[in-house]
Amino acid sequence: MEWIKIFSNTVEAREKLLSGKPRLLVVYGRRITLVHYGDDFYAVQDACTHNQESLSKGHVNHLGEIICPWHNYRFELKTGRAMDSSCRALATYPIKTDETGFFIGI
Repeated sequence: MEWIKIFSNTVEAREKLLSGKPRLLVVYGRRITLVHYGDDFYAVQDACTHNQESLSKGHVNHLGEIICPWHNYRFELKTGRAMDSSCRALATYPIKTDETGFFIGI
């Protein structure tokens, strides 16, 4: 796994990622949705496993699930698990922070 620095620190990440508002990140041609929810940060594949719609265009509900904007399929941010369908789970990417920055694992 390679750790890619995407922000200088957690403060910058909180400034750029509004709570509950998904944001698209492209790393090495991979489309990833970043989400700041509560006190945590999550990264999941951007394509819904139902019909490939971009999850960065969706929203996060009060349960910490990302909702597909097309057909409202729900996925748990922490695990990528499909919550209300027979869709495959989303791929998830680890996030780490330290004194040198804010990183995503690819």
